[in-house]
Amino acid sequence: MAKVDEEFVACMEDVIEIYGLPLNEKNPVVCFDESPFQLLREVREPMPGAPGRPRREDCEYERCGVAEVMMICQPAAGLRKCLVMEHRKKTDFAAVCKELDRMFPKAQKITLVCDNLNTHTKGALYTTFPPEEARRLAKKIEIRHTPKHGSWLNIAELEFAVLGRTVFKKRIADKEQLQRELDAICAHRNAEAKPVRWQFNLSKARAKMAWVYPDVVNESS
Repeated sequence: MAKVDEEFVACMEDVIEIYGLPLNEKNPVVCFDESPFQLLREVREPMPGAPGRPRREDCEYERCGVAEVMMICQPAAGLRKCLVMEHRKKTDFAAVCKELDRMFPKAQKITLVCDNLNTHTKGALYTTFPPEEARRLAKKIEIRHTPKHGSWLNIAELEFAVLGRTVFKKRIADKEQLQRELDAICAHRNAEAKPVRWQFNLSKARAKMAWVYPDVVNESS
C-alpha cells in the first residue's frame, strides 16, 4: 500500500480518537474550516412574501466580491462562532487562533482540528504576531490536521451544511450584513447547545474502511 494511505489511516485515527474525548474546559476540542461566500446585491427590490405566495427575487443581481467565512465550533459543547474575513491567508488563520485564545481563556491547551491547507500552521502565528505572543499561542494551541482527501472528518463541515440551508441561500451585499446574519444563527443554535454526537469510532472506521488499511502479514518465528 502507498505511503499516503498509511498516513491517511494514522491521521484519521488520530482525529477519531480526539472526538471521543470528554468535554474538558482545560483542553477543549475545536474544529475549524473556511468557506467562500459570494456577496450579491439586489438590482430590483424583492417582492415580499404573502399567504400562499413565497418571496420573489429578480433573476438579476450585482456581484460585490467574495468574503471568507471562518467557522469555529466546539462539537462536545454545541458551540459555534463565525468570523467574516476578506482573505484566508496566514494572518487570517492567526487571527482565528487569537480568537480561540479569547474564547477559551481558562484552557491550558486547545486541540484544533482543521484541514492541512498550507496556511494552517504555527508558522502563521510567527508571521502575524511578535515572537513572544506567537510562542504563547503556539504552546496553547495544538493543531491536528485531517488527512488529505479526508476533510469529511472535520465536524465544522457539518456546520457549513447548516449555513448552506439558511444564511448562504440569501443574497447579502456586504461583509457587515453577512456577519450580522451569521451572529444571529450562531446565537440561535448556541442557545440550544446541542452537542455533536460523533458515532464514527475506531472499530467502525476499521470495518467500513478496511480497504485503506495496509495488509499486514505476521511472520512466524
